[in-house]
Amino acid sequence: MLETSVRLLRLLSLLQSRPEWPGRELAERLDVTTRTVRNDIERLRILGYRIHSTTGTAGGYRLGAGAALPPLILDDEEAVAVAVSLHAAAAGTVTGIEETSLRALTKLQQMLPSRLRRRIDALGAATVSVAGRGPTVDAETLTVIAAAIRDHEQLRFDYEDRDGTAGSRTAEPHRLVYTGRRWYLLAWDTVRADWRTFRADRIRPRTPNGPRFTPRRPPSDAATHVVRGVGSTAWRYPARVRLHAPLAQLSDILPPTVGLLHDDGVLETGGDSLINLAAFLGSLDVPFTVLDPPELRDLLHSLAARYANA
Repeated sequence: MLETSVRLLRLLSLLQSRPEWPGRELAERLDVTTRTVRNDIERLRILGYRIHSTTGTAGGYRLGAGAALPPLILDDEEAVAVAVSLHAAAAGTVTGIEETSLRALTKLQQMLPSRLRRRIDALGAATVSVAGRGPTVDAETLTVIAAAIRDHEQLRFDYEDRDGTAGSRTAEPHRLVYTGRRWYLLAWDTVRADWRTFRADRIRPRTPNGPRFTPRRPPSDAATHVVRGVGSTAWRYPARVRLHAPLAQLSDILPPTVGLLHDDGVLETGGDSLINLAAFLGSLDVPFTVLDPPELRDLLHSLAARYANA
């Protein structure tokens, strides 16, 4: 019985490691006959694993998704990756997932060998998260949006703009983008007939969803479009500034949420006030040239004179 259990675990590990396995190759890996492989496959099916099989010379076995979640087998690196992700989720920006993540992390750590627990505990002790200090988004909201993206269904939702104005929207959802601080939805607004970026924490989905649609091609990749919208056009004072420094240096000092950095060193950014924007540019400690707006250039001249007098 013990030998059979060990073989089943080895078989399950092999099935999870790649999409499809020929029966003969599985038998060779396990050092058994193909008949034993067939019997072990049936045992796994009884345990709840959905395993598809095909016959013939090109036949084999493929592990599919089941109706219930059966036990998983993870190697060392996969287990550490899952544990680190659960640590991040427990302190992240998704509302209501913290307790669930901690429960899952506790279960995982109970099963980990001591060598892996020490790696994960060391990482947890050495890191501090500042996520979750801003607005968080409900996990159910992300699930509804993701399902609409997957099924190509129009999304109907109530939305609160930056100035507090509330209204209803209908959009064709394209992608969810996480910037490290907030979740955003890139979607085609059917009323405005244009691409729009929506903050997910301000979305309140309505049910049911709208009709299915044929996905459109966005003007750029989702991440670039969202960063441009969040970093420049979403601000009260959008700005374009050329930074005179190597791109590698700029990539190190500029978080992605401040705007879109082009290959020629031009940064599309912005701010809620010109004085804050000027302070941000000064904090970069690199030479820069303001391309627009002119009001920012005027403010910098005034600040330069003030600083010189000081």
